[in-house]
Amino acid sequence: MLQELSIKNFAIIDHLDVAFKNGMTVLTGETGAGKSIIIDAVGLLAGGRGSANFVRTGTDKAIIQGSFIFPTGGTTYRVLDDLGIDHDDGSVILQREIHANGRNTCRVNGMLVNTSTLKRIGETAVDIHGQNEHQELMQPEKHLGMLDEFAGAKVAKLRENYGQIYRRYTQLQSTLENRRTNEKEWAQHLDMLTFQVNEIESANLQPGEEDKLVAERDRLDNYQRINDALQRSQMTLTGEETAPGVTDQLSSALQAMQGIADFDAAFKQISDSLETAYYALTDAVGAVSSQLDLLEWDEGRLDAIEQRLDVINQLKRKYGDSESQVLKYYDKIAAELKQMQATDEQADDLEEQVAAQETKLHEVGEQLSEARHHASEKLEKAIHAELADLYMAKTVFAVRFSRPKNEGLLSTGLDHVEFYLRTNPGEAMRPLAKIASGGELSRIMLALKTIFSESQGITSIIFDEVDTGVSGRVAQAIAEKISGIARESQVLCITHLPQVAAMADHHYFIAKKIVGERTETSLARLDSDARIDEIARMSAGTQVTKLALEHAHELLNLADETKKRQAKEK
Repeated sequence: MLQELSIKNFAIIDHLDVAFKNGMTVLTGETGAGKSIIIDAVGLLAGGRGSANFVRTGTDKAIIQGSFIFPTGGTTYRVLDDLGIDHDDGSVILQREIHANGRNTCRVNGMLVNTSTLKRIGETAVDIHGQNEHQELMQPEKHLGMLDEFAGAKVAKLRENYGQIYRRYTQLQSTLENRRTNEKEWAQHLDMLTFQVNEIESANLQPGEEDKLVAERDRLDNYQRINDALQRSQMTLTGEETAPGVTDQLSSALQAMQGIADFDAAFKQISDSLETAYYALTDAVGAVSSQLDLLEWDEGRLDAIEQRLDVINQLKRKYGDSESQVLKYYDKIAAELKQMQATDEQADDLEEQVAAQETKLHEVGEQLSEARHHASEKLEKAIHAELADLYMAKTVFAVRFSRPKNEGLLSTGLDHVEFYLRTNPGEAMRPLAKIASGGELSRIMLALKTIFSESQGITSIIFDEVDTGVSGRVAQAIAEKISGIARESQVLCITHLPQVAAMADHHYFIAKKIVGERTETSLARLDSDARIDEIARMSAGTQVTKLALEHAHELLNLADETKKRQAKEK
């Protein structure tokens, strides 16, 4: 449920903080006071489309923040776990900033996320229905999804199975069609991949090989220079027949200092330093001698290195700027070649595979269709029961199935589904989208929401003036339906109907006023007396009479009795 909502610099709202509770909360006020603006703010927290137009004039950004709690093990927490977002304290804070330049910043529990991620989380937390939300009912392509949602786990499992087979079927069919229409291109591409794979394989390229070869080539190219330097170093260190080397001279100096080292600590330090230098120089002599022993000139090896480097450079010119890129390209084309060769081997029975997958699709599709038909019967009965409570007892609701003739197999199953309606006896059944009025759509949507409220797992449901176009006993019936939904989920409701307002557990009044030269929206929770005044105003209009106040008081008493009855029936 939504616990707290904070809005700053949003449209005509300067700063607004409100705490919500479970049950049914109504927001009322004059037209234009900003009721729907609050719902728009919640919609943005649920991942709705943002716009710089939402930012209050003269400010840099709008900030919206909502604090939510959800049932343990609920859908929202599973989504957060999938996304790696921490929720150890049991609460989730959604925050969104919309900047005047159009930039959006979204956070979930302090973690930066993109709008798509915010929407993925928000749609599990908040379900918003406004005056235009009935349009989902006006879109026949949405009806199949609504039926599947009602049908539950059995249909969901069959649809997933069907989807897996369908994806495999389309892959095979695409491969087959490509083979048929592009056989020449296929063969040419296969030959090219075979040549490239063989060329790279035969080169037996090794990571880091080029650097080692370049170093070895440079050593051979500079053989004479290296030999001269080593010879000169050895001669200087070891000496000649006519002159002692540095090593012998250092040895003499060491022996001299060792002879007087015991007479003074300074002499001892000099002796130790000479000894260290002597042994280091002796090691250097050994290293120079070893390098001279290893040094050899091999003109054949130099030619081999140049040829190998030429092979590597040719591969790099064709397939990548480095050895690693060449090898990466090799892995890619080797996998593609393997797949094409496998497809080539299977070419003879590819048509049989396509046919086999199509047969599987029809088998699972028929099972899915049967499960949907069974679910549609239950949905029709449930809708009729709900519509009867909403004074549409003579209305007939039906789920119609049809099989596409020229579209081929569908990704969702074998059937098209569309909702049909007959509002008056004696009339023909017609598509719901073509004959339902606004008031009828409101009630049908409310019937569906009542049926779905338990199964969806949504913890906060918002109705934005869905009662528009109704009055009298129908308004009372809608109020009772919304109150019934609030027993399963938190409900926030914007309404102009006193019957709906009276059924609420919590009542907020929204008003706008001029502060300085700016319009601001304020929100206040109404106590018992203030509720009576507001409901009377909703009933009577501008002139609140004593009779209107008595009627408001009666509506609240009747609402209390209705809620007690609902609790017993539950």
